[in-house]
Amino acid sequence: MSPSRRSFLKHASLASFSLCIPKIHAGAAANVRLARGLPEAEGVSVQGILDFLDAVEREKFELHSLMVLRHGKVIAEGWWEPYGPEFVHTMYSMSKSFTSTAVGFAVAEGKMSVEDKVVSFFPDELPVKISDNLAAMRVKDLLTMSTGNEKEPTQTVVKEENWVRTFLAQNIAHPPGTQFMYNSAATYMCSAIVQKVTGQTVLDYLTPRLFEPLGISGMRWESCPRGISTGGWGLSIQTEAMAKFGQFLLQKGKWNGKQLLPAAWIEEATRFHIQQPGGDKPDRPKAKNDWLQGYGYQFWRCQGTAYRGDGAFGQFTIVLPDQDAVIVMTSENKNMQGQIDLVWKHMLPAFGETPPRPKLGGTDFTPAYPGDPILELQQRLKDLKLSPPSGSKTSPLAKNRRYKLAGNDLGLAEVGFEFAGDTCTFVADAHRIICGLSGWNRTAATFPGTPPRLISGGKPKSAVLSKIAASATWMDDSTLVMTWRYYETPHSDTLTCKFDGEQVTISFLNSITAMNPKAKDARVPLKGRIA
Repeated sequence: MSPSRRSFLKHASLASFSLCIPKIHAGAAANVRLARGLPEAEGVSVQGILDFLDAVEREKFELHSLMVLRHGKVIAEGWWEPYGPEFVHTMYSMSKSFTSTAVGFAVAEGKMSVEDKVVSFFPDELPVKISDNLAAMRVKDLLTMSTGNEKEPTQTVVKEENWVRTFLAQNIAHPPGTQFMYNSAATYMCSAIVQKVTGQTVLDYLTPRLFEPLGISGMRWESCPRGISTGGWGLSIQTEAMAKFGQFLLQKGKWNGKQLLPAAWIEEATRFHIQQPGGDKPDRPKAKNDWLQGYGYQFWRCQGTAYRGDGAFGQFTIVLPDQDAVIVMTSENKNMQGQIDLVWKHMLPAFGETPPRPKLGGTDFTPAYPGDPILELQQRLKDLKLSPPSGSKTSPLAKNRRYKLAGNDLGLAEVGFEFAGDTCTFVADAHRIICGLSGWNRTAATFPGTPPRLISGGKPKSAVLSKIAASATWMDDSTLVMTWRYYETPHSDTLTCKFDGEQVTISFLNSITAMNPKAKDARVPLKGRIA
């Protein structure tokens, strides 16, 4: 795994909260579903998919969605409740592959070249002294993560108002094109260049060229303080949209018989361009490390002939040319290599092992029959869920109460708890989050400091409304635990409320921080006394 990916746990104690402003794009075209089929009709073993689901559960990987395509048809799909097909999901660095594709369209339209020098686009943002290495940096070096930066600049860049100027001011210690270093700010620069040459954000530019032809709508992309799409992260999009993108790549830029993007660009963007540093390790040889198979234009090479776009915590679009297949996953996992290992171990062997079912009545599959494994798979996929913590629905302290809070970093003056039927409503000033006592309850709130996220950006103009699946349970008579899943992101919050006489203490733990036993949530516990 790249240094920047490993570092997210180190930075988790900062609890980097969402500070970017997402721009929602409805798009002119309604969502058009991909064709559906059955695994065995497309030559895929049902048992291989079942084995994958078993391994995910057994090894405690947290998946939010799965979609498997073969020969252009969706042969398996599922969402772990409270996630669902209608909701977008934060992509983190999976966004980079879309930014690369925007560059491809701009190149195809003659608006720019990958050999263009980066400094040529921003004459007003350059440092007083331009080093030889900075002057030599090309768009291609941005795309291949080989800018020559002395250190990864993203955390420095996003703290400033002018991200372009800050990036260009960083020390370029190595000749561009010679050394790989994962660099999200470099992708932002690609986004800034696309906007410079087209007059549109990456989101707006891609909409008529990619999203609308593929029947994708509802996507949104965060922006920097100057209104440029963040590029290296910040795209939120549905699982099926990721699958369509993967199929578009597999078809080398063709969709519904029309060549949207030259096949030569897809081939160039997804081929090996530069080797990541690293070699054999005692527990994993280089040949089995999917972060050491080479890098393209914002795409990772995989073992064998596969390639992928991926984002932190396990947002994957894996393209398998030899198998004519695409596998998409959204997740929240620390061990991304382990997650891909399950695909190689269980899913990959399933392709091509099973002969297609005979056609019946002009269809390409026979109906399922009692005892057919396809029925088991369909039921498994239908029943997927992430259950909230379980405890008791009630306690002697389950009473409607208000508490005045001591001074706190969240700026809250009062909290309260309201119990009615099967719900517990947590009230914090004007914020109300209704938690289910027997499962998830969908709600929405702009609670300060939420949702948790890995990387911060520009200052928002207004609070961000988060969709939340909330639950509450009594772990003992004096401890109420609330779980808030921000189901359009990979992340969640756990709030532990300890009641002691007339006092309450509410502590926070976000799911990013929880991955690192040594990290602490940046939010100081709230302390209150009955009003």
